Amino acid sequence: MLSSSAARAKQLNSSAPVNYVAGLGRGATGFTTRSDIGPARMSAENDEAGKLNDSKFDEFAGYQGSLFDQMPYDEDDEAADRVWNEIDAHMDERRKSRREQRIAEQLSQFRSVRPKLQHQFTDLKRDLQQVTEQEWNDLPEPGEHRKHSAAEKRNERYIPAPDSLLEKARQEQEVVHSLDARQMQTGGMETPMTGLQTPFTDLKSIGEARGAVLSVKLDQMSDSVEGQTVVDPKGYLTDLNSIKVSTEAEIGDIKKARLLLKSVTSTNPGHGPGWVAAARLEEVAGKLVAARQVIREGCRACPASEDVWLEAARLQTPDNAKTVLAEAVKKIPQSVKIWLHAASLETNVTMRRRVLRKALEVIPNSVKLWQASIDLEGPDDARLMLGRAVECVPHSVDMWIALARLETYQNARKVLNRARETIPTEPQIWITAAKLEEANGNIDLVDRIIEKAIKSLSLHQVDLEREQWLNEAETAEKGGAARTAQAILQNTLHLGIEEEDRKRIWMEDAESFVARSCPECARAVFAQALSTFPTKKSVWLRAAQHEKSHGTAASLDALLRKAVSFCPHAEALWLMGAKEQWLAGKVEAARAILNEAFLANPDSEQVWLAAVKLESENDEPDAARSLLSKARERCGTERVWMKSVLLERNLGENAAALEMLAPALKAHGKYWKLLLMKAQIERQLDLVDAARETLARGVKVCADCVPMWLESSRLEEALGSVSKARSLLEVGRLKNVNAPRLWLEAVRLERRAGNKKAAATLLAKALQQCRTAGILWAEAISMEARAQQKSKSSDALKACDNDPHVILAVSRLFWRERKEEKARSWCNRAVTLDPDLGDAWANYFAFESQHGTPEQQAEVLRRAVAADPHHGDEWTAVSKNPRNLRCSTDELVKRVAENMALNKYEMEALEKIG
Repeated sequence: MLSSSAARAKQLNSSAPVNYVAGLGRGATGFTTRSDIGPARMSAENDEAGKLNDSKFDEFAGYQGSLFDQMPYDEDDEAADRVWNEIDAHMDERRKSRREQRIAEQLSQFRSVRPKLQHQFTDLKRDLQQVTEQEWNDLPEPGEHRKHSAAEKRNERYIPAPDSLLEKARQEQEVVHSLDARQMQTGGMETPMTGLQTPFTDLKSIGEARGAVLSVKLDQMSDSVEGQTVVDPKGYLTDLNSIKVSTEAEIGDIKKARLLLKSVTSTNPGHGPGWVAAARLEEVAGKLVAARQVIREGCRACPASEDVWLEAARLQTPDNAKTVLAEAVKKIPQSVKIWLHAASLETNVTMRRRVLRKALEVIPNSVKLWQASIDLEGPDDARLMLGRAVECVPHSVDMWIALARLETYQNARKVLNRARETIPTEPQIWITAAKLEEANGNIDLVDRIIEKAIKSLSLHQVDLEREQWLNEAETAEKGGAARTAQAILQNTLHLGIEEEDRKRIWMEDAESFVARSCPECARAVFAQALSTFPTKKSVWLRAAQHEKSHGTAASLDALLRKAVSFCPHAEALWLMGAKEQWLAGKVEAARAILNEAFLANPDSEQVWLAAVKLESENDEPDAARSLLSKARERCGTERVWMKSVLLERNLGENAAALEMLAPALKAHGKYWKLLLMKAQIERQLDLVDAARETLARGVKVCADCVPMWLESSRLEEALGSVSKARSLLEVGRLKNVNAPRLWLEAVRLERRAGNKKAAATLLAKALQQCRTAGILWAEAISMEARAQQKSKSSDALKACDNDPHVILAVSRLFWRERKEEKARSWCNRAVTLDPDLGDAWANYFAFESQHGTPEQQAEVLRRAVAADPHHGDEWTAVSKNPRNLRCSTDELVKRVAENMALNKYEMEALEKIG
């Protein structure tokens, strides 16, 4: 090992470390001299710098000295660069949406910090829409409102006029009564020197002269007889407004267009549109005389152009236009337009008729001239002229048809026969012939004519599309020829459709005809469909519905009898026929139809129940019992047993009904309606324990039946066990998760028990569980205080804006606030959304009973009877009452409306407000 002195000596003699700066610890700084760098290093750096300047950069090879600068750039390199460019473009496109979104977010963030000046006044500008027209008119006109500073006033200087100017002005105004000495020496004949001095202007004399000139002009404008002015101030201002002030740009454009059109007319003078354009250019420029001159030259250059002559007539006055057109018909006697224009200029009908007849002498084969001339004649002269017209223009279908309409029946047939021989390819002639026969009572000939028409047109290779025939049928029915329309459809409905698509397309055609108010065409479509598909029950039902809406009772009965003959097992057709007879008051006919239905369908539940309803509605309980007994033996379905029990219950025989429920439940133990009826009857008979047991069985067997849980809860509540009723509803909600009726019953239970806070809490939970339940939102609106009901209604409409219960609650809110039009609108909306909701109809009628007219009340009742509602809390409570079993729909509406009308306390509050 070396000693410490030897190691130290070795350390001092060694080279300094890299980046070592002597004296750095004492604050010294390092520097580099040229000797440290050396010339070689400098030259190398200069060489590198020289190689990397911009002048020696190549787009493909890079800087000089590149490794690949000597290699050629071939097609493979170009293809590779193109692929990479496409990849770059694709990647840039993928990031475009995110980049744009990021830029938009940055801009939005920047605008939130530093908004534009116009955005800072958005709220103020929005308030401008509330400014009325009177407030706008009251705004002062803009003017000079700035206050002049004292400095500006100090800068104003007053410089008085010099004495010499005042003296000269005095001398000019001075009146001299004597000659001066110089004039006396010359005898007063000295001529003043002109040009040597400038006299001052006499402003007073100039003003007097201008006034004299103005008075002369006013005298010229005055009436020479009465001395009153004849200048109309309003007309004068109107004339001033009509003066067109052209800008320099418009004048330049007109000059360019004038030069261009002049070149056109000079190089091609026989080109009529060029002359017309040149004349209209002068007319636009306000030079009507020049326009007439131009078009006059055009008439000379283009005597065979009718457009030029018509333009010349348009630019002239009516009298001069007649002269121009008279010259035009000499040049172009075959121009129909010129003759028609000449006739239109005549104000006298006789002169117009004379012009048209002169035109027909020159052009006898013009349809337009014949039509214009015939329109001016009476019926007799028109018939004579039409006879001549069909000879001159035999190809005009309108002429033949017009002549046939003016002739008698026999002559019209001859005219149409001649027309068919002349124009065998025109279907309108055949259709007109069919209409003629129908109008004269020859119904059998209509079908033969249409059938012959289709064959004749086919022989002459005239094939009309199916849509054209349908349009012709629609036109015929709207023209009063229903039998012709039906004949057209019977012969053309099958055109252009496949066999498997016939039923669907024909039903669509029938609906389309009904929508366009063509019931006869729809009846023809149904007739064709029934003849093709006689065993299709759906077609018979649609045809029967159409006949019920647009036909008579006899036609409907005939159609239904024909329907059951083809479809004897279609129960709906039998029941429809029986119901129509019953509604018409023909009970025996309805019984006969049902007896025939029994023979065709001995085990039909619907037929049996319809017969039972017919007998019970007509006060024949024994017959109804007998029918139900046979029905229980033949089919014995759940509904048959239920109707049997319901009949005994409605007749007041609760014991017999309860006795009948035993075999019914034995056969159908899980039918919830039977269990519910048994519990209700037992409750009416004060058999509370039995009713509780029946309901306990019901909630076990039918756990998903909400009415069973409701009835169980109400029974316990009626017995005073509110806690047990509450627990039953909780269990029911566990069994049925989304059951708003159970939530509603729980809320109402708490309200009836006086627990308003518990009811509000429970309702909040219910709305969280069933967000779109309208009955819950309606209850929430009614539970709120009067001041908060509007906001709650807004929340309800946001959650379920098309729920009839919510709409009903909002309508009652408007009713309470005496907003009658809004209340009526919302009542109508409620019954439109759900016509089966009886509460909505009763509320509507109750409102109209207080605020509507008798006509409006009758209209609501009519619509309610047509809708035949069956649901609603208030409606069910009234309609299910045995005392109201025989009530009609309008009577039920009135009785429910009594319960839904505003109570006396609300009415008193409204009277105070009013």
